[in-house]
Amino acid sequence: MGSSAQKRALQNYRARLTQRGFTRFEVMALDADRELIRTLARRLAEEGPEAEQVRSAVKMVVAGNRPKPGNILTALRRSPLVGADLDLSRPRENGRKVDL
Repeated sequence: MGSSAQKRALQNYRARLTQRGFTRFEVMALDADRELIRTLARRLAEEGPEAEQVRSAVKMVVAGNRPKPGNILTALRRSPLVGADLDLSRPRENGRKVDL
């Protein structure tokens, strides 16, 4: 970086990232994993439930922990359909008569 304007712009950019809570760090990996790691970093930098799902999945894989039983209830509570007041009732039918 030659010019002082470029250095100042880079410093300002990194300062804004720090204010948003981002930290710059170096990762050593295989060249074949470059795009995977960059994509993962972008997804983790996002906010929202999708980023949290990615974060928890990566944590679980890295830690080697199996999911705890009973997490289906937690997953259902996070569903976007919570509070949608869906009518899931079905009419009751006795079935048909079969001659055996």
